[in-house]
Amino acid sequence: MRYFKPIEIARELGISTSALRHYESWGVVPAPERAENGYRLYTKLHLAYFRCLRAMFPAFGVGLTCMVLRHIQNGDMDAAFWLVNKAQADLQEEKAAADQTLAVLRDPELPIIPGHKLKQLMTIGEAAALANVQASAIRHWEKEGLISPERDPENGYRLFTPVHIRQILLIRTLRRTVYFLEHMKEIVQAVEHQSIEKAKQVTEHALKSIHQRNRRQFSGVYQLVELCKEAGLMEHE
Repeated sequence: MRYFKPIEIARELGISTSALRHYESWGVVPAPERAENGYRLYTKLHLAYFRCLRAMFPAFGVGLTCMVLRHIQNGDMDAAFWLVNKAQADLQEEKAAADQTLAVLRDPELPIIPGHKLKQLMTIGEAAALANVQASAIRHWEKEGLISPERDPENGYRLFTPVHIRQILLIRTLRRTVYFLEHMKEIVQAVEHQSIEKAKQVTEHALKSIHQRNRRQFSGVYQLVELCKEAGLMEHE
């Protein structure tokens, strides 16, 4: 059996040997054997673990990656794969939301729901259902100053216009992208004043970010499959 020195793996992955020890301390890779002098003896299996976690971190996040690799250590490949599958389904949903937002921004006359004409004034429940978000999220965005719904003069209930729906769709798309609150306010307010070119550009940028994450996820999945093969959980082709 060939053993790898920590420095060999570190150089291949472009990280430090202390990072390898750090990952090991998290329990996301099997504990290596030790030589008589105490040095770690990493195997091809350890290399596969390190390759996998380095590929999955930017694609799926540290928390989910750690859960996946612990499942692999326990021999539960299916549990690991379903976690990854859920993350990919979430990204697909995020892309669909961004596509919808961009379509509405490009054509203000385009119905948000095909065949469904928006009312001029809608309740928070109706707005939440149309945008597929929680009403609590809309109230939070109002508190943060991102949207300013009207109020019914008789009962004080929030009333949302078609413009508000477009703003909510935009916020839903941007909230997963790294934007400072003040920047988001500027973009969302531009929609309110019918100056949507900036909003379209930002949404297009968000879609590019989603595409990049999708590519990274497939790269991570590839390394996960290679790890499962090396661990004997999946047959080599």
